Amino acid sequence: MRFAYFYFMNRDPQRVREVAPRHAEYWRGLALSHYLGGPFADMSGGLITFDCESFLEAGQFIANDPFRAAHLLERHWLKEWKAD
Repeated sequence: MRFAYFYFMNRDPQRVREVAPRHAEYWRGLALSHYLGGPFADMSGGLITFDCESFLEAGQFIANDPFRAAHLLERHWLKEWKAD
């Protein structure tokens, strides 16, 4: 299954800069199939796409995201993506 994870940041740019390296390292370290991710150009949030076995597994990856653990997300969504 392929997933798209959209997230938007709280307005705390200093904390975001502090946590961003751990966030990026976490996602790269998962070595997920078809992983692609990065921030939006305006730095308001980002998008990550990846493959995994289930919605539950994808949700666990998100639950462990350093941005989420640091309470830096204003909003986030996880959607199964039917990419061609």
